[in-house]
Amino acid sequence: MMIEVLKSKLHCVKVTEANLNYMGSITIDEDLMDAANLISGEKVQIVDNNNGERFETYIIKGERGSGAICLNGAAARKVQVGDTIIIISYALIDFEEAKRFKPTVVFPKEGNRI
Repeated sequence: MMIEVLKSKLHCVKVTEANLNYMGSITIDEDLMDAANLISGEKVQIVDNNNGERFETYIIKGERGSGAICLNGAAARKVQVGDTIIIISYALIDFEEAKRFKPTVVFPKEGNRI
């Protein structure tokens, strides 16, 4: 049996940009992606601590070291620059393996820095 479990989490990053005139997705600083074991194109859930919004999108790699957290397209309407969000990814894992699996959880510092 396979179950869905928490794979990765970027906890409490700040939105740096909201770009409505883009096809969609979330742009994330490549340093943050590496730290959280996330890859370009991966499906993520976004939770906005400021307004309670929860939605899904996919990742686009942002400039390394920039601290960028940019919601693009329709998702830009669900956040404000400066909002604190949580970025979560999940994985399907065998039930027995899931008992031993440890997710990657990252708590960035000011400016979305590692």
